[in-house]
Amino acid sequence: MANIQLTLAIGAYDHVRDLFDGTVRAEGIDLTVLRLPIEEIFYRFTRYREWDVSEMSFGKVISLVSQNDKSVVTIPVFPSRVFRHSSIYVRADSGIATPEQLSGKRIGVPEWAQTAAIYSRGMLVHEYGVDIKSIHWHQGGVNEAGRIEKVKLKLPDGMRYTVVQERSLSEMLLAGEIDAMLSARPPMPFAAGDGRVRRLFEDYRTVEMQYWKKTGIFPIMHVVAMRREVYERQPWVAMNLLKAFEAAKNQSLKRMTEITASFYPLPWMADNTLLSRKLLGENFWPYGIEPNRQTLEAFAQYAFEQGVSHRKVAVEELFVPEVQSSFKV
Repeated sequence: MANIQLTLAIGAYDHVRDLFDGTVRAEGIDLTVLRLPIEEIFYRFTRYREWDVSEMSFGKVISLVSQNDKSVVTIPVFPSRVFRHSSIYVRADSGIATPEQLSGKRIGVPEWAQTAAIYSRGMLVHEYGVDIKSIHWHQGGVNEAGRIEKVKLKLPDGMRYTVVQERSLSEMLLAGEIDAMLSARPPMPFAAGDGRVRRLFEDYRTVEMQYWKKTGIFPIMHVVAMRREVYERQPWVAMNLLKAFEAAKNQSLKRMTEITASFYPLPWMADNTLLSRKLLGENFWPYGIEPNRQTLEAFAQYAFEQGVSHRKVAVEELFVPEVQSSFKV
């Protein structure tokens, strides 16, 4: 029987690269891989479902599931995970030195349903007691004006939320029109070394490690989704893709610990990988549901509290049943 042909859009991650070049193959599947910028992938797949399988914003996925939109299904493959204390930016002269001081301020977000912002707001509420209803939220493009939400929101009563189409959040931050910004992508002034913008948590790595030790949450940013008709036509595709992504990731982790030759232009890569295992556990980048349940449960709670989810979504609703268990030998 001939392999089925599928298109996949995903970022150019090393832990996926062996799928790109065919070193790892999903059994029964021939993949045409498109490596595109993340924002483009999310926009085109969320709006138009342009390919069969796609990297997808976790925030968009949980919103669609909560609205009973069944047009996409997901598997528990998580290409991107990032602690998000590092993604809170403030004006250097704002006088804001602690997260508690964000209450009552004006804060920009590129999208309310951006996954990074969901985690940041959840962390601010649950770890620092910030009242997000006291904040005047401004939604707009980080460095370009005109960015829009991709999913329908159900904001809690009393939430102040203003859409800004004519200016970027970076411009507003420099002009003092907002006090802070939550953004996965650094604002352009910060990236350019402009001293007028700084991170709220300047020693963010230390704070993020403390957060991990306390909560066990390693934020999941992206998942792998596919068009429902692809899954329903060939349900076995879900598990075969999961196995292939797992194999590609394991190959990448093996390269990271290689000390004979350096596969990455970064000193002490092997040492940093071993340190990550020591701090986060042997399997520090797990796929699947159970190894990630604490993070998944927290994200589902944050999304519901913030009105990204229209109802509370159970973790099991997020992934197709074929990948929720596996055989044992």
